[in-house]
Amino acid sequence: MDKTRLNKIDRLIQKEMSDMFQKSTNALKGTLVTVTSVSVSADLSIARIRLSIFPSDRQEETMALIKNSTKTLRYELGQRIRYQLRKVPELTFFIDDSLDYIENIDRLLAKDGNEK
Repeated sequence: MDKTRLNKIDRLIQKEMSDMFQKSTNALKGTLVTVTSVSVSADLSIARIRLSIFPSDRQEETMALIKNSTKTLRYELGQRIRYQLRKVPELTFFIDDSLDYIENIDRLLAKDGNEK
């Protein structure tokens, strides 16, 4: 499939999933879930969704809640994009820990800078 079309589908799913998580913040109580990226397979059968969860200490329980409600999220996504896509991909969620990695590097650099 055309790369441009896949990028548009990635952005569409990212936008809709972000909106869904933003509206469901009441259920997550004090946890912020951000969709950092989406990549859809070439045959549109699988969407890999990377999530950034804040605070970091609640990542495991929040991810478990999200994985348990994958079917509901897919159904709601299907209702939102039914006029743009014929087939709704299977959703797989992953934790995007790049912000934690950057924070760790900053902490190490700050500690190294204080030692000199």
